[in-house]
Amino acid sequence: MSTMAEPDVCPHLDSIGEVTKEDLLQKSKGTCQSCGAGGPNLWACLQSDCSYVGCGESYADHSTLHAQAKKHNLTVNLTTFRIWCYVCEREVFLDQRPALVPVPAASRHSAQSAGHPLKAVPIAVAEEDGSESEEDELKPRGLTGMKNIGNSCYMNAALQALSNCPPLTQFFLDCSGLVRTDKKPALCKSYQKLISELWHKKRPSYVVPTSLSHGIKLVNPMFRGYAQQDTQEFLRCLMDQLHEELKEPLTECSMSGEGSDGDERRDGDRSPSEDEFLSCDSGSSSDRGEGGGLGEGELLLQDECDGFRSPSAGVGSGMVISEKERLKERRVSGSPLRGGSQEMDEDADVDTAAEDGAPERGEEEPPAPTANPDVQEDNQRTTAGLSFKLVAAMVLYAAQLLLTSRKKKQSHYRSVISDIFDGSILSLVQCLTCDRVSTTVETFQDLSLPIPGKEDLAKLHSSIHQNLPVKTGVCPDTYGSQGWISYIMDSIRRFVVSCIPTWFWGPMVTLEDCLAAFFAADELKGDNMYSCERCKKLRNGVKYCKVLKLPEILCIHLKRFRHEVMYSFKISSHVSFPLEGLDMQPFLAKESPSQVTTYDLLSVICHHGTAGSGHYIAYCQNVINGQWYEFDDQYVTEVHETVVQNAEAYVLFYRKSSEESVRERQKVVALANMKEPSLLQFYISREWLNKFNTFAEPGPISNHTFLCQHGGIPPNKYQYIDDLVVIVPQNVWEYLYNSFGGGPAVNHLYMCAICQVEIEALARRRKTEIDTFIKLNKEFQAEEAPSVILCISMQWFREWESFVKGKDNEPPGPIDNSKIGVMKGGHIQLKQGADYGQISEETWQYLLGIYGGGPEIAVRQTVVPADPDSLHGERKIEAETRAL
Repeated sequence: MSTMAEPDVCPHLDSIGEVTKEDLLQKSKGTCQSCGAGGPNLWACLQSDCSYVGCGESYADHSTLHAQAKKHNLTVNLTTFRIWCYVCEREVFLDQRPALVPVPAASRHSAQSAGHPLKAVPIAVAEEDGSESEEDELKPRGLTGMKNIGNSCYMNAALQALSNCPPLTQFFLDCSGLVRTDKKPALCKSYQKLISELWHKKRPSYVVPTSLSHGIKLVNPMFRGYAQQDTQEFLRCLMDQLHEELKEPLTECSMSGEGSDGDERRDGDRSPSEDEFLSCDSGSSSDRGEGGGLGEGELLLQDECDGFRSPSAGVGSGMVISEKERLKERRVSGSPLRGGSQEMDEDADVDTAAEDGAPERGEEEPPAPTANPDVQEDNQRTTAGLSFKLVAAMVLYAAQLLLTSRKKKQSHYRSVISDIFDGSILSLVQCLTCDRVSTTVETFQDLSLPIPGKEDLAKLHSSIHQNLPVKTGVCPDTYGSQGWISYIMDSIRRFVVSCIPTWFWGPMVTLEDCLAAFFAADELKGDNMYSCERCKKLRNGVKYCKVLKLPEILCIHLKRFRHEVMYSFKISSHVSFPLEGLDMQPFLAKESPSQVTTYDLLSVICHHGTAGSGHYIAYCQNVINGQWYEFDDQYVTEVHETVVQNAEAYVLFYRKSSEESVRERQKVVALANMKEPSLLQFYISREWLNKFNTFAEPGPISNHTFLCQHGGIPPNKYQYIDDLVVIVPQNVWEYLYNSFGGGPAVNHLYMCAICQVEIEALARRRKTEIDTFIKLNKEFQAEEAPSVILCISMQWFREWESFVKGKDNEPPGPIDNSKIGVMKGGHIQLKQGADYGQISEETWQYLLGIYGGGPEIAVRQTVVPADPDSLHGERKIEAETRAL
């Protein structure tokens, strides 16, 4: 075996000793030297003078333990002969084996010399040689099972469904060099390794997803132990974490370029309006960047100007800010939201009260408190009791905090997860008194659809024929107005109905019926009335929504499980769904930029059993041969498509279908095969090229994924630029650019000097701030009886600490002590049990001069010994200082 590595791929190849393929074949017949486990998938250490052979994840993963203990970097799989570097955390390719990525690196002299980079193949994996045997052709890839490791069928079914989504799988196979993260538990690395095993030609019959299972349990304690879990919750948690680890900020250039094409970008953590106005009951994921939308800002300032709720309500709008931050940081396992909402209004003002009056479908929520005239009168009396100077100061502080934090937090992020699975919904609420309409754009990762019953279907079909908006029974009115007796009787009725056999339930329910029920208009009345900003009162309203942007892969979740106060049950009604040609055009907003509206089924997850127990399996269409297979843990069986159509679907994955995109790929391959000589060669984003090969609508060329805002290569990306770009000839570039737009054109790569200067300046700033803080804090600790001790929020301090330690590239916003303060007698005092630390007046002034914010909260020194809370706060700052 040759030891000559591909240039600039892995710097650790010089540690490989003399080894031949015959040596490796001989070792493959042995066993693990630690536990005696046999093959397949044993791993041999490639460190010079080391002959260790260990088992992989299918057993106890002694190969990894050996590498970590001995600091040996490289290991080779004795079944596939693929090499892994533990330091680079990536696969390493030798020059005599074709690379996993079917495209040449930027450092190669010719795009044609190593085979054309744009060969459109469904799934690209490593080959041992240029040809396949007849046996290989009869064994399509991707048919590897997963061992059940203790009630893990929910995880196995979800992973198999995702594995058969070509845009995602081909990214992890073709763009493995882009899977980089410094965030724990590095779940993307575990997923990448799993996908490589599942889709390799010489796959085992099954794998054991131990590493990924361990990682997901670290992220979300809900999955710890061996209890059965919901596969939809697992999917949301997994994709949310993958996005978090792989997300990258969008530059202003890339945002403006994409914005012109109508692309939706995620603004980060959901804003308060999303918590109050989930009009489409869709699942999305948390974070996706940071910062609240305009609605949040307007609400904060409005609350501040309206006055303080009560003397105990907190520091002005500070307590409002605190509550909103709490909502942002909360992870709701049942329906995590990904992305921010953007609010618009035909009257050009932000209707934040509208969200208070428009709760999620099927949930009871009290009317907006701001609409109560008695409360407003109390607010006015409370404000009048405070000094004008104090109120003005707090208004100024809130405005400063809002603007500064918005400047810091308003970042936009994207990842391969958001590119593939994110869509957006336009929700509208109309007041039936003044006809005022407020709209909200919400990002969704999946659509959670109700399953309509017999009566609901009749209403639904009637409304469709008459073109009237109705509210179906699957989204019932809240029960507060009916009383407990009506509520209990209705619950019993629905429980009895759920036990009736399907043949007695009524007409067949289709997936289109579920979509129509989801997008049907809702009446807002009774306890669910709409708080109209124009009327300044609770009014009857109507709420409806349409899809603004369709995702490349549409994930649909059928709400089969109902959880009432006294019991839970499962709706086992059969829902008919198409294998091809699902048309989303009827549910599309007229403002939508999406051109492709038809979808074909990729995979479906089914649940067999009751609400209390059961078993998950997945049916997936293999992208190689087009056949359908049942994935039941480690067993993979070919099935006829009629078996799939009769399945009790729980989660479905649909992929956009476009013949035009297939023709585009064929044209590009034909152009590349012409081998037309050109004076210029162009660099194009490897990630966008994967989109071109797998997306129906890849969007404009996005070379900003490897460029900085100045047009050069960011210094932190320059060292692995080969993983980010592909060389294409001039005729291919011109065709792609003329067809898709975007860019910019790049035929010269250079490291950006401006970014380098900014990085060095940032490093100096961090060092100055941390050194100054340590110096001032040591002086503070040396004082025996300081006259003034000031408090600082530990939440803000931790954010600042992450910045100066280099864990966060963005500096924190202004100091926010609103969470630790409370208004008493017209003065701001420390809240009991607050999470705070103690600093000197000099330290406070230093940090305040850099970041601004407030308010200032003092703990004055007295002869009385310090209380436990005070000592606790001081110890926390001491501990943090030692950590610095």
